[in-house]
Amino acid sequence: MKRIFLILIVLCLLAGCAPAAAPAPTATPAPAETPQSTAAPEETPAAEADPMAVVGSMALQYATQFTVDYLSCGGALISVGTEDRFLLLPEGVDVPQGAEEDLVILRQPLGTLYNAASSAMDFFVQLDSLSRVRFTSTSYKNWGIPEVREALDAGTLVYAGKYSAPDFEMLLGEKCSLAIESTMIYHSPDIKEKLENLGIPVLVERSSYEPHPLGRVEWIKLYGLLLGKTAEAEAFYADQLAQVAQLADIPSGELTVAYFHISTARSVVVRKPGDYLSKMIELAGGKYIFDELPGQDDSSLSTMNMDMEAFYAGARDADVLIYNSTIDGELNTLDQLLAKSELLGDFKAVREGNVWCSEHDLFQKSSAAAVMIRELNRILSGDAAGEDQLEFFHRLK
Repeated sequence: MKRIFLILIVLCLLAGCAPAAAPAPTATPAPAETPQSTAAPEETPAAEADPMAVVGSMALQYATQFTVDYLSCGGALISVGTEDRFLLLPEGVDVPQGAEEDLVILRQPLGTLYNAASSAMDFFVQLDSLSRVRFTSTSYKNWGIPEVREALDAGTLVYAGKYSAPDFEMLLGEKCSLAIESTMIYHSPDIKEKLENLGIPVLVERSSYEPHPLGRVEWIKLYGLLLGKTAEAEAFYADQLAQVAQLADIPSGELTVAYFHISTARSVVVRKPGDYLSKMIELAGGKYIFDELPGQDDSSLSTMNMDMEAFYAGARDADVLIYNSTIDGELNTLDQLLAKSELLGDFKAVREGNVWCSEHDLFQKSSAAAVMIRELNRILSGDAAGEDQLEFFHRLK
């Protein structure tokens, strides 16, 4: 019997009829491990670049009264003189974190402009942007630039009162976005402060403080930046450099020049040595006769007074006399000059008929230094027979 039972068990095993094993418990998957970085801490992605980081600067050859640094945010940091600093931001760019609180914010495109610095207006003319200026502090009769007079006639440019007494209501009514002032505004600090308190930024124009005439012209680069016309400004400046490079070669210093006018107080007003006008005479091939002035003060004024006797002693033998018409009005004849002082009749330039008068708008044409230097070069080289064609000077008859 036992033998039969053993045979049956063997047959079942051979047929696959073994008892089923209990199912193994289902294993719960282990949680996936968080990938660990194998990079060293210093190789982790860098934080976003500082938006106020300087990535370049405006190349300037002669200008000393302003600088421009380009920022990684796309804006520009502008410094004028030693105190005024502006942050110029492109359209749609917010004030970056890290911007210093004392920066004056300017946003492009600039809106309505008030130009109270007559020497700056010519830059707008040359950049074909006079229409961007809405207000002026110079009256119609005192403008010598034809385009400015035409704008005043058309009403696109409006007189908004003297720099020391502007029409604040008019400026606010048209949402003035920037006031460009001459350094005369420092004599009326309350006006500057009120403009700023009203939300109108003030840029004090210092191109007339440039010691080199081409530095004065180079301010067109700053206005080109403000107006979004950098390429046009660079092209204009390059043309001015080319014009100066083409001047006739005159042995430097052989011919002397005195530039002056006689005040209502009968004193003689001359340019200080080192002034940009005396530098223009030098670039034209001449020598400013007052290259040294005893008793010269340290003020920022570009002129100084002397009595007629001192002027006589210093300029009697000057080869060329140029009368400054800006303050005293234009002269046309030698008789008009001698009416101011008979002593002038003894001057070499008067005896030889080499006396000239500047035109009224000479100081308003800030961008025309190359033309002025070229015309001075013609006067000194004797190539001014057709002086009626000169733009900035005429010979006294």
